Amino acid sequence: MAIQGALAVAGLVAAFLVWQREPEGMPGEVTVLDVSPRSLQRVRYEDAARTTELSRDPNDEETVWLRLETQPQPAVATADGGVADAGGVPPPTPPRELRGNETAKGLWKRLAPLKATRALGELDAKKLEELGLTNSPRKLTLTVDGREQTFTVASPSGTSWGSPYLRREDGRVFLLGPALLPDLENASSRLVDRRKHTFEMGGFDAFTVFQGKSSRAFVVNGKPPSPVTVAPQSAPDKQDEFVRNWFDRVWRLVPTDLLGKGEEPAGGAPEEVFRVEFRQGGKPLGFVLVARGLQGGFFLKTEHLPGWAKLPSGVDTLASEAVKVSQAD
Repeated sequence: MAIQGALAVAGLVAAFLVWQREPEGMPGEVTVLDVSPRSLQRVRYEDAARTTELSRDPNDEETVWLRLETQPQPAVATADGGVADAGGVPPPTPPRELRGNETAKGLWKRLAPLKATRALGELDAKKLEELGLTNSPRKLTLTVDGREQTFTVASPSGTSWGSPYLRREDGRVFLLGPALLPDLENASSRLVDRRKHTFEMGGFDAFTVFQGKSSRAFVVNGKPPSPVTVAPQSAPDKQDEFVRNWFDRVWRLVPTDLLGKGEEPAGGAPEEVFRVEFRQGGKPLGFVLVARGLQGGFFLKTEHLPGWAKLPSGVDTLASEAVKVSQAD
């Protein structure tokens, strides 16, 4: 009985020690960098093709801004002596600052604190090379209270293609979750807020169309999925189907490219063609401004977009019809 009791005590002690030990190499949630969302100031991901930065708006903690930049890629010679493109990498662009969407806000929260699914400890040189961590150009830098913490991210080479291995400055290696790096690598498509407004159709009860020196006010009734009607403010009981159809096309305009904060189209600031201002309960709510570029094409600006947005072809008809819409009968 004494021997069995001693073995039982030894088993409990061993179990306690195992429980206290960090689960090296075991799946689970492991803290890579313990940082709070408030102390996290900037996140920077870079590789040979692109740079992505996330930062919090100093005047609004709920807003995350993106700074995107792509680098020129060297041409690749093909077997037949031709030249191939850079593997689908977008063409080089100047730094562009855009508003982050809800996915970007969620990514910011997932980075503070930075967690991994597994801790692999310190690995030898052969294993680091096998995982793609030797001389990798991919870096993840978190700025916390003015200090930068830089991590090396595995390059997609060898057996580590697509595996989110990360090496901390102290040499310890971690395996990140599956969605963190794809969001950063594809920030231009995954993290950019492309909404023109923060309100929806039915969130306003009136709008005014301005074209040149002419302007005309309209009232709106209804909310999708119910029918929405538009009528002149001077005759609210007289629905105008022409204006309703024109306004619906303006509301559904989809930009093909978003320019960054403070960025202007080639040739300079576009010239205004028409403007629509929204109101709710008599108070200004937002606007849509359509302008013609000095080098051709049409551009859009709203109260929510950080800058100009390029519009697809076919806006000429809307621009010409705006003359009729803005003039009183």
